[in-house]
Amino acid sequence: MKRRFGFALSILVLVTAFAQPLQAADKEPRKILSGWIPYYSVKTVVPLVRKLPSATPNVAGQPSVCDASQYGPVENQAIESSYLFTNKDLMKEVMPFWYSLKSPTVIRDDYATGNPSWPIADTVCLMRRAGLQVIPTMTDGTDKLVLSGYLSNTATRTTLVKTIVDLVTKNNFDGIDLDYEGFAFVDGNTTWSTTAPRWVAFVKELSVALHANNKLLSVSTPYLYNPKEAQKGYFVYAWADIASSIDRLRIMTYDFSVAKPGPMGPLSWTEKTIQYALSVMSASKVYMGLPGYGRDWITSVKGKCPTSAPPGLIGGAKAATFKMNYAVAKAAIDGAVPTFNEQYSEATYSYVQSYNGLTDSGASTACTVNRTVWYQNARSYADRMALVAKYRLGGAAIWTLGMEETAATTEIRNAALAIAPDPVVNTMTLESVSDGSISYGKLFTVKGLITLKDKTPIAGQSVALEIKRSSESGWTKITDLITALDGTVTTPMTLGGNASIRLTTVGTWERSESVSSEEKITVKSLLQIDRPVSALKTMPIAIKAQLLPRLIGKSANLQKYVNGKWQNVGTASTSDANGIFIFTTSEPKRGVVTMRVQVIGDIASESFAIVIR
Repeated sequence: MKRRFGFALSILVLVTAFAQPLQAADKEPRKILSGWIPYYSVKTVVPLVRKLPSATPNVAGQPSVCDASQYGPVENQAIESSYLFTNKDLMKEVMPFWYSLKSPTVIRDDYATGNPSWPIADTVCLMRRAGLQVIPTMTDGTDKLVLSGYLSNTATRTTLVKTIVDLVTKNNFDGIDLDYEGFAFVDGNTTWSTTAPRWVAFVKELSVALHANNKLLSVSTPYLYNPKEAQKGYFVYAWADIASSIDRLRIMTYDFSVAKPGPMGPLSWTEKTIQYALSVMSASKVYMGLPGYGRDWITSVKGKCPTSAPPGLIGGAKAATFKMNYAVAKAAIDGAVPTFNEQYSEATYSYVQSYNGLTDSGASTACTVNRTVWYQNARSYADRMALVAKYRLGGAAIWTLGMEETAATTEIRNAALAIAPDPVVNTMTLESVSDGSISYGKLFTVKGLITLKDKTPIAGQSVALEIKRSSESGWTKITDLITALDGTVTTPMTLGGNASIRLTTVGTWERSESVSSEEKITVKSLLQIDRPVSALKTMPIAIKAQLLPRLIGKSANLQKYVNGKWQNVGTASTSDANGIFIFTTSEPKRGVVTMRVQVIGDIASESFAIVIR
């Protein structure tokens, strides 16, 4: 339950697929790590560094430039040594925890409040420089039952969908992550049967709108169990009903114990909710939650504590939270030796604090405070990574990235290497393309070869042919192709304007995703001439030329071949929205005239003859 936090914050024998030796060094680790980046701790995972004074400024509507040339050597060193960059080979996406829904038309931007001196475009761009997709999280910032009420009204629900899609497209995010915990922890479970169908209708509508813009829909929820069982979990989130509409399900498999001392997320409890998720959706959509924090509860207080003692020393008080990467130091300070609970796969210890001093009246007093601590450590993470391997999950999501200890990150890396997919080699070649250019309308051939690294061809592989036009910043799929027995794909293609093309394959559990080299193709202009073959002397002659690709506002001259030279005839014409030029001329004498159209600064048409009668 992420909204409850107040701080700004392997010995186990594994399943067969996980227990094998690390893969060959030439394999990249499986990208199984994701997690949240709160607005108040952005700098813990990526430095908020200044660009050089000469750096290209951000332009509205355009991606920010954040490559190494935009920063000095000190700044680049800080960037490359930051958490996101040193662990980018484990991740394909992150969830910036930056937004809160206030009404159907208002989403509060907490990033701007928390980081007023660093433009959001620069921070997002650094995440993209690390090769990561950016799927920000939006929480429910409304009061009790308000959001459920919004979703019950068709018009209000549609307005909310538009507001979210506008946020995503305006910032060129890769999608949105919904963390609407008010349903579970504020509204009350007696409302769930009413809210669930409203939630489902909203998710389905939002899914259609986001997917129409090639954006992802992620939802983060507490656990659910099989509804046929007595204990159902937080069934308001209706996993089975939204499964076909979402791209990611991030299960908050933590906060098992909040009010009373106990484990953060017992291993068997975690596995049980994962099993239910897999019964209603594909494993690749499912991400298991990992706590990067621990809790410290007061179990009892004996005696009367002096006024000099810290406030709030009461048995049953709300637990204090601490970051996992502080756990070892904390145990040493507390004078305790943690033990590892095999059943829950978590570390725990208890300790006593003693306080001596004076009461408000000046009398001597003392108290002892008994405390119990639970947290997950590196071994806990190793055990949970075994679940990722066992069930072939999409991965794990940490609340919050950068809070885990280095040894825990190492366990994630070991797991990612042990279950690394086979690398796929994706090669694309073009036929009938000369020096990267073709004439307008000319057919050319795209050929691809998909193999494993040892050159074994991959047959039956789906391959997407993608295009990025000169006016676009993102890639669009044109068509899907299927490799033949020899791993090849072949397709004819034409282009109506300058563009880049590439071939991509989607990753599976067994094989990595792949992207071919990007080929930029320049389309040479073409002029099509519409003119009479003959005309009467002194009478008007209409000549029409169309420039392809169609460009508005280009200038062209009608020219006549006279005494071995081309001479302009009349005044220049300007192309309209269809790329059309209109010329009108006449000839005083009978005979044959040779003409052409010359686009100023561009191409000339083939010459043509008109018989003058």
